[in-house]
Amino acid sequence: MSKPDHIIIYCDGACSGNQFGTNRGGWGAVLLFQGQRKEIFGGEKNTTNQRMELTACIRALESLKRTDLPVIIHSDSAYLVNCMQQKWYEKWERNGWKNVKKQPVENRDLWERLLQLVSKYQISFRKVEGHVGIELNERADRLARRAAEKK
Repeated sequence: MSKPDHIIIYCDGACSGNQFGTNRGGWGAVLLFQGQRKEIFGGEKNTTNQRMELTACIRALESLKRTDLPVIIHSDSAYLVNCMQQKWYEKWERNGWKNVKKQPVENRDLWERLLQLVSKYQISFRKVEGHVGIELNERADRLARRAAEKK
């Protein structure tokens, strides 16, 4: 029996001047399927690194044409991967989108958008080390930084 096809995504976000209100952020993703490669990227002003990490994943999933294939998402964002692997969002939803400190969950709009997309797929999230030479993660990072510079 042959192994089922799957889609591989590497996604990353970047933000320069994260501590300032007039910063620039970017996101990038590399998608692989059956030997085909697609690169996507974009940017925003007045954002955060966390928002760009989430946006990279969201935009990658939004660009998929099929929902019947397993998806493996690689990210160096502990924020993204830990939330999805450890299902933090389940507790957030039960608590009215409040975190353990009883504060509103940051980036709720993006988390809700991501969860809606994730529900359509069979997805596994994998944490990768950032900036250690993993080719496709480095490429997603370069795309994100390029997009941030252009914003």
